[in-house]
Amino acid sequence: MTQTLTLRRPDDWHLHLRDGDMMRAVLPHTATHFARAIIMPNLVPPVVTGADASAYRDRIMAALPAGSGFTPLMTLYLTEDTDAEDVAAAHASGLIHAVKLYPAGATTNSASGVANFNKVAHVFEKMAEIGLPLCTHGEVTDPSVDIFDREAAFIERVMDPIRRAHPDLRVIMEHITTSDAVDYVKSADKNLAATITTHHLVINRNHILAGGIKPHYYCLPVAKRESHRLALRAAATSGDARFFLGTDSAPHTDANKLLPCGCAGCFTAPNTMSILAEVFEQEGALDKLEAFTSLNGPAYYGLPANADTITLTREGPRYPAAIDTPDGPVTVFDPDMPLNWSVV
Repeated sequence: MTQTLTLRRPDDWHLHLRDGDMMRAVLPHTATHFARAIIMPNLVPPVVTGADASAYRDRIMAALPAGSGFTPLMTLYLTEDTDAEDVAAAHASGLIHAVKLYPAGATTNSASGVANFNKVAHVFEKMAEIGLPLCTHGEVTDPSVDIFDREAAFIERVMDPIRRAHPDLRVIMEHITTSDAVDYVKSADKNLAATITTHHLVINRNHILAGGIKPHYYCLPVAKRESHRLALRAAATSGDARFFLGTDSAPHTDANKLLPCGCAGCFTAPNTMSILAEVFEQEGALDKLEAFTSLNGPAYYGLPANADTITLTREGPRYPAAIDTPDGPVTVFDPDMPLNWSVV
């Protein structure tokens, strides 16, 4: 039985750091294990221009622990007023690595997102021209569509029309949650990939709803039925280069999670690598873990894999149930299973 596992240092291709005191509290938990991360731009106000992204990056760098080699990969928040030339200039400077599409109202701090996709077609054209990827939150916000069907509806109504209109646009469907999305990614011959979160490999909708409502398992896109979770596991552990890790680690204080209308998000930064090692071992795929966490993402984004490594050893990790922040405690995601791997 394998006792140690050495991997190229992983990257996180979908991460929420927030800002201010919260960012300073959660950032070290990512920087400890990950070399790089795609940083989500849904602050209040959102990161919509190159100048916004530069200022946010400066705040992140100032908050890093001394000696950290972590690199934030910045993104811009797509709005109906986004300036395509500003996007191109920010990309040319090396500042941004993607643009994020939030359908208006789809998730936390998405009110400034896109409602009329025709108004951003010129931005997609410019992105395709310069090779800048589009990251998508793949849910429609039509209230007539059941929340468990919103990803499949997004593929049909939004994603497929965008990709047909802009075939050279490189797209990442983020935090996919359904077999529909897995199949759609597999059907593409180019320019489409997907991130899968740690928590969607572990939980299904029963974790949220069965035996009482459990707010710390509530996330968006919401976890689906078990058959979808198994499809995600099969995709993640397959070695297919189109699937890679994006944790969507999303810190909220317990006070905000436990409200009558609580926030969506799971904070997985501290224990993601231990959970993933457990999942991949359960699937008989420890030899595929490095591809999912460390190789496929850089290849799709056109970046080199990290030269340094991390080592996991077979011993039960010790993680706090919550981390303290100046705003209050943030509960760490509970995978609801024993963990047998720890990062050295």
